[in-house]
Amino acid sequence: MLRSAENTPGPVSAEDLDRAVQLAVHTLRDAPAHAWDGRAGSLEWDCWETVEHLSDDLFAYAAQLGPRVPPLDTDVPFVWERRRPGGPANAIHADRAAGPSGLLQVLEASGALLVAMVRTTPPETRAHHTFGVSDPEGFAAMGIVETLVHTHDLAEGLGLVHCPPAGLCARVLARLFPDAPPAAEPWPTLLWATGRGELPGRARLTTWRWYGEPRPS
Repeated sequence: MLRSAENTPGPVSAEDLDRAVQLAVHTLRDAPAHAWDGRAGSLEWDCWETVEHLSDDLFAYAAQLGPRVPPLDTDVPFVWERRRPGGPANAIHADRAAGPSGLLQVLEASGALLVAMVRTTPPETRAHHTFGVSDPEGFAAMGIVETLVHTHDLAEGLGLVHCPPAGLCARVLARLFPDAPPAAEPWPTLLWATGRGELPGRARLTTWRWYGEPRPS
């Protein structure tokens, strides 16, 4: 049961990110082994590729905060490669021989890297992201959004149930989606804000973005 304080928007923390990653790993452990080659919800990628993409996102956000002076106008220049036409361009790939349990270890390890960077990077640090130069809290929020919505995609493809905590969703909405309707339920609103659902009176979005710049205090 969530405490009432957890149901209110506030700063996004490394603990929030760790919670999102652990929830994803816990949910995906229940996937049948034969289902990983199927499509992940509305995405063009299969479920294995989608976990690799999510792992790559978390790794890339951690790496972006890593240099003593992070770049403000470009990504840290790792090589991102596609394993097939139309597949995700990743620096991180899991060894297929390790099976789904190995894939989830890659996800958990990549998430832990970003959790550690958010915990240890000075809050005044700024680093580049295409949706706005951001701070460690912003990168934590980005990692949470990627984790929650791609776990939603995966749950659709793998036949699993995924319903993240309302407070977690509310905090990342407040941090990254200032135009989201504040009165709606947080999880359906996050799905709407990322082009994955509808809200009463609001059609499904065909294009979307978040705003990573730090909020005025």
